[in-house]
Amino acid sequence: MPQVTPPPPLRRRKPAPAAPSLLAPWRTRLLTYALGFVTFVLVVDALVGDKGLLDTMRARRQYADLSASLAQKRQENAHLRDLIHRLNDDPAAIESLAREELGLMRDGEVLFIVRDAKPRQ
Repeated sequence: MPQVTPPPPLRRRKPAPAAPSLLAPWRTRLLTYALGFVTFVLVVDALVGDKGLLDTMRARRQYADLSASLAQKRQENAHLRDLIHRLNDDPAAIESLAREELGLMRDGEVLFIVRDAKPRQ
């Protein structure tokens, strides 16, 4: 029987040595400053620019104020609708309103007007 020789073991290739920096040190520094400046501009724009954080917070506050105002107006409208319904359907409500606002009274009623006496000095 002929002898079979095993294939040589697989070996990992050695990584290629790192290429020396193609940019001069002053170019690297310039690139770092430029990237820092661009980052700074983007952050400032995200905070105070159009649709930035401050503008969004202001819009949310305005939305909350308007929502509260709308709820108050809806409550006031419901109260006025109830008052209209009572004045259309309830004669006692009409009588009460006439007594309060117009000072009207029924036949046979006596009106007493009480005034505060001025204190003596």
